[in-house]
Amino acid sequence: MFAAIALPAYGDAFIGVNIGTDATNMPSPTEVVALLKAQGIQHVRLYDADRAMLRTLANTGIRVIVSVPNDQILGIGQSNATAANWVARNVIAHVPATNITAIAVGSEVLTSLPNAAPVLVSALKFIQAALVAANLDQQIKVSTPHSSSVILDSFPPSQAFFNKTWDPVMVPLLNFLQSTGSYLMLNVYPYYDYMQTNGVVPLDYALFRPLPPNKEAIDSNTLLHYTNVFDAIVDAAYFAMSYLKFTNIPILVTESGWPSKGDSSEPDATVDNANTYNSNLIRHVLNNSGTPKQPGIAVSTYIYELYNEDLRSGPVSENNWGLFYANGAPVYTLHLTNSGTVFANDTTNQTFCVAKSNADTKMLQAALDWACGPGKVDCSPLLQGQPCYEPNSVASHATYAINAYYQQMAKSAGTCDFKGVASVTTTNPSHGSCIFPGSGGKNVTSVNGTALAPSTNSTNSGCLTQYYNGGFFTSSVILTLILSVVVL
Repeated sequence: MFAAIALPAYGDAFIGVNIGTDATNMPSPTEVVALLKAQGIQHVRLYDADRAMLRTLANTGIRVIVSVPNDQILGIGQSNATAANWVARNVIAHVPATNITAIAVGSEVLTSLPNAAPVLVSALKFIQAALVAANLDQQIKVSTPHSSSVILDSFPPSQAFFNKTWDPVMVPLLNFLQSTGSYLMLNVYPYYDYMQTNGVVPLDYALFRPLPPNKEAIDSNTLLHYTNVFDAIVDAAYFAMSYLKFTNIPILVTESGWPSKGDSSEPDATVDNANTYNSNLIRHVLNNSGTPKQPGIAVSTYIYELYNEDLRSGPVSENNWGLFYANGAPVYTLHLTNSGTVFANDTTNQTFCVAKSNADTKMLQAALDWACGPGKVDCSPLLQGQPCYEPNSVASHATYAINAYYQQMAKSAGTCDFKGVASVTTTNPSHGSCIFPGSGGKNVTSVNGTALAPSTNSTNSGCLTQYYNGGFFTSSVILTLILSVVVL
């Protein structure tokens, strides 16, 4: 049982991200894809098969896992016609323009929706049959993500086994994965293992921090050394499959991460720990070291998650797993020196404030007026004949002005909102000879004063009566009055 597993080669490991959408002011698909491109993210997992998102991902080359939501499994698992319709509508309609590489059937079904367990494998088989009929089965794999809690007695890893209650599902499922060349999808959360052991698991061990040799965990059966919880969980899954005599199914980690904020009962859900975990996870995965049991075998991993989801219920941590806020601002700056191109641009020195694509023109006009007035922004580049006059539109001019304000205020919290019409992006909005403040990491000099841009929660309307026409500011009397107003 302890012999090395002969796994097929699947190339170098990669890092992807999960995209949840339970967020207030969730960015549009266009904004999401712009962020993915700016961050060099080439692999994403969706929790559904949203048509608008899949269309926007078309022709980007980004590899996509689409998902069958849990509430559709019963229907698909009992009808191959329903499965075929789902594949036709959510996969065939989008390929090859959208690079769909896998279908995740449900999410943690055995532990979160056990009444669907009896039809889970049927659902996978019906989806697979539809792919075969469309000649897509070689490029699109089918699997289902599991919580690591389906593995019992997980340390030492060599004695791990799947909860025997689920053997009637796990054995045919593993047979399916093996016969189709697919992978076991596994959600790996060292944060929960750390929290649930009440200090037995050291924090450094959960965060991939270096441990002295005498602190490393050793599997007494194999004498393998474990320097982090992540590897131990993945190897426990390998051993659990081996216990059922499946020895050549690779593992894809579909979720892993660490929350950046928690309530009083979650003291280790902090920005520093989240940054440490995700930065170390990315480095660990991309160095292709594999695990102690399977050295050199890729364990590609999807980080949970791209955005904070403030609408999720549960403890505070449930809302704070994201790398970015919904407005596009990074929650923290990952420490990723020499880790390749993924998240290479994730730096607060390369963020800009831009007008939202669906913003109301009157609100944008108010934001423009405020930035060029009380905001003390130098708006002279917007005058006719100057580099940023064209395109001569409220949205374009407002974007320049609100970004200039955001940069001069050192990108501090609350300076890129403007009553909800602005959002942070990592895509440089400069064009032609119009170079936006903040480009190349060079920020404009901050001005004296503490005026804040009108925010969603502000009681000030932010709509100061300044008349702006194609870059020309008129009425010196009104302008003088505006500049004398004390805002916020």
